Amino acid sequence: MSAERGRGSGTSSEPETARSGASSERETARSGTSSERGRGSGTSSERETARSAQRIVVKVGSSVLTDDGHVRSRAFSELARQISALTREGRRVVLVSSGAIALGSRTLGWHRPGGSIPEMQAAAAVGQIDLVETYRKRFARHGVAVAQILLTRVGLDDRERFINARNTLNALLRMGAVPIVNENDTVATDEIRFGDNDNLSATVVNLVHADLLVLLSDVDGLFVEKPEPGRAKPDLFDVVDEIDEDVLEAAGGSDRAFGRGGMITKLEAARSAGRAGAATVVCNGRTKDVLLRVAAGEREGTLFTPDVRLRGRKHWIAYTTRARGGLVLDDGAARALREKGGSLLPAGIAEVTGSFGVGDPVACSDARGVELARGLSAYSADEIRRIKGLPTREIVAVLGYSNGNAVIHRNDLVLLDPSSRTSAQRARR
Repeated sequence: MSAERGRGSGTSSEPETARSGASSERETARSGTSSERGRGSGTSSERETARSAQRIVVKVGSSVLTDDGHVRSRAFSELARQISALTREGRRVVLVSSGAIALGSRTLGWHRPGGSIPEMQAAAAVGQIDLVETYRKRFARHGVAVAQILLTRVGLDDRERFINARNTLNALLRMGAVPIVNENDTVATDEIRFGDNDNLSATVVNLVHADLLVLLSDVDGLFVEKPEPGRAKPDLFDVVDEIDEDVLEAAGGSDRAFGRGGMITKLEAARSAGRAGAATVVCNGRTKDVLLRVAAGEREGTLFTPDVRLRGRKHWIAYTTRARGGLVLDDGAARALREKGGSLLPAGIAEVTGSFGVGDPVACSDARGVELARGLSAYSADEIRRIKGLPTREIVAVLGYSNGNAVIHRNDLVLLDPSSRTSAQRARR
């Protein structure tokens, strides 16, 4: 049971130990400088993480597989050839592939994706068949079997389903098959979707405990500033170590008709993958042998170094679940949470937002609205409204029962670096 810290702090004295080993749950800042720029033929110590990776998640975007809705057949063949080569080396690869909506739109005779959600979902239903069949034929040339896995965020919100998905993926990898993962666009809506396959691929990293995430796009990597038409390309960031506003500004946006993700979503994916202990490389999927070059540790694209790994369940809480509601903490509780971690007690809660039940994920924010932590609540929203601000000894008197002293126990709580919610990673260039 958590010890009462008083109404000034609202957290227990137990230290948080969510990271592997005895280190703190909180993200720590890491800086780095490097004069290396752009693409090179050699390797570097930072690229050793890519060269030694045994489990790799590859995400390929619509911009690599299509040109304005026209399928690039050679792109499918090249992907199959390179991934098959990695499997022959004994590596295990999961492919997260966009393109279903683009292929479905082509089959339906559209030049643009559908103008409504039902039309886009219909295009995805048609295109998913073409997508997987195309991959099946290409991989069959190399004697490699493929499997189709369709996921939704609402499905993975459930821990049991999350584990079932992990077990299925791991079984396929042990068999030497290449799972082809996509979001189930036919049933997902904006409210319950991952939003793009960049973030889905980062979730898959956690599912299979991958060492490396490779994001294949139509750009060479992360440029130090947004490229302008008619001007020479700016330099690339070579290695990204820590989050910073300058990189978010450099990331720009996306104007692709058939794609959802821009560079910002790639930074989000890199951050999530980093907390799962995986490095991320953002590179141009149209470059010859780019995947083999990345896996060989060559300087291709921009490398995001891994962070200290969150345990699987902690990563699931922080990056996969959707908050059903929120808790606003008073200044004392917010400060104690930042500095010491520990369980969250009723005394430090100033406000409850939303409607949620026992075991639901909730966001914990300070008075300014900055999300400090995410966790699984031991009480419902209505129950917390009745006990917020009170010492733990009064829980039974108010409710008539107790689910424990902590509103969120430290084992169910993940601290988030506030800067990571609003900035991207510092970089070497």
